[in-house]
Amino acid sequence: MDGILNINKPQGETSFSIVATVKRLTGVRRVGHAGTLDPEATGVLPICLGQGTRVIEFLVDATKIYRAQIELGVSTDTYDSSGKIIQKGDPSGITQQQLEAALASFCGLISQIPPMYSAVKHHGKRLYQLARAGIQVERKSRLTRIHLIELLDWQPPVVTIEVVCGKGTYIRSLAHDLGQALGCGANLTRLTRLRCGLFDIMDAVSMPQLEYACRYGDWQRFIHPIDVVLLHWTAIIVSHATERTIKNGGSLALSNGCFEHNLASSPPFENRCRVYTHDGCFLGVLRFNHVARQWQPEKVLQPSYR
Repeated sequence: MDGILNINKPQGETSFSIVATVKRLTGVRRVGHAGTLDPEATGVLPICLGQGTRVIEFLVDATKIYRAQIELGVSTDTYDSSGKIIQKGDPSGITQQQLEAALASFCGLISQIPPMYSAVKHHGKRLYQLARAGIQVERKSRLTRIHLIELLDWQPPVVTIEVVCGKGTYIRSLAHDLGQALGCGANLTRLTRLRCGLFDIMDAVSMPQLEYACRYGDWQRFIHPIDVVLLHWTAIIVSHATERTIKNGGSLALSNGCFEHNLASSPPFENRCRVYTHDGCFLGVLRFNHVARQWQPEKVLQPSYR
């Protein structure tokens, strides 16, 4: 079974435990998630099955939307409410105008330092493993893009915001940095991922729903096709001969057999395209090589998908 499940991750479960549960319930051996959610976070967690795991990297790159609740005046070592309190401040003098100005300063391309309690690796070890052993290490800052931060509610000392951001954004770091910018400290108390690419929380499947559907054998109705996450790319249909070339890893000029665009003369901005066979099966992804001026197979699905 190949495709993607839009799972609504419950609080208290790790992303890995959700993968393990999906494997057990469905019997599919090859399963992976697209974008880790902290155990206390909830919301959209795309779970890729079978050859759906081939598009995980594209889902990880997708724009995400979060709703976050932040408590001002308290800093923790994990940057969220599960951690040890390391600092307290007085947020009573902070106005809504100051808060909005501080939030606006985080929009755009920003630099973030990953929390010590994160899955980032340092010399082969996860940071959270080092943190649990009482080891603090210097972390390199990372660039990430925040497209929009909207202030939804301000009930001092609790702030509720909605964040539209790119890959690699740590909302816990954003909460911590907001507290530092305001001079009072802060920590993340609640986080829900509302959207990951085209997957929305309104359409997400709860774990009890999935378990019930697996029990009665109709869980496949929740599966999204693999190519649904790539629909923003140009699509082409190729001949049987070109299909064989792609399956064998050959490069293509694609001056013929393209029913939507002449990709040879005008590659799309993203330099990738979706490929389909004459009978409508999704074949994979091609990437444009500017040096060779040819299209090369990047992801080719196995015939079992057909």
